[in-house]
Amino acid sequence: MTEGSTSSPPRPRIENLSDLIFGLALSIGALTLIGQKPSDFQNLLLSILYYGFSFLILITIWRTYTRTMSLLPVETGELINLNIILLFLVSIEPYLFNQLLAYSSSSVMAQNVSILYAFDLGGLFVIQTFFTNSLISRKKQIIPEQLLRQYKFRRNFQMLAAVIFFVSTIPIFWSWRIELSSTINIPVRFIFWSTNLLLPVIIRLWDGTQNWKKK
Repeated sequence: MTEGSTSSPPRPRIENLSDLIFGLALSIGALTLIGQKPSDFQNLLLSILYYGFSFLILITIWRTYTRTMSLLPVETGELINLNIILLFLVSIEPYLFNQLLAYSSSSVMAQNVSILYAFDLGGLFVIQTFFTNSLISRKKQIIPEQLLRQYKFRRNFQMLAAVIFFVSTIPIFWSWRIELSSTINIPVRFIFWSTNLLLPVIIRLWDGTQNWKKK
């Protein structure tokens, strides 16, 4: 082991810390559901729907993160610092999401919190993009040649997800709303966020198509 390598934290410790923070973030979201008392069945379904969104976003990020970091050696200060930033953004996701639900969707506070939430998730996808691109562009090739195209495709979709979150912060996407009932309406900003849940499905379909073509 070289002298320089001893200055970096062991990779398994970073992985263990990452799993712990992702697990805590998911647990906090579930505990928040327990503390809520929906006024009617419709609000109960909406609470589950909102939690499901947060859960799926975090699971999507965690799956991609673990897949990428299992191949990418965390050997530079830059990668370690980005890992720390990513874990910070993950850790505050439940707090921002719960604050968003705590206010009426028509309030100014809810709009401001939603902007912070969009930047938080957009930042997560930007860091994911950087990790995937680092994996692709390493001088000492890690990914087999036949999988490079697949990882490039994933990197582009991660960047697209980040762009969607950042674009959703434009004020007009809060003003435009979709009415579900006489008492419930959803800002278009939330619809923008929901489209990112389709990206992993598209990636899997694309991967399946490519594997089928190879056969």
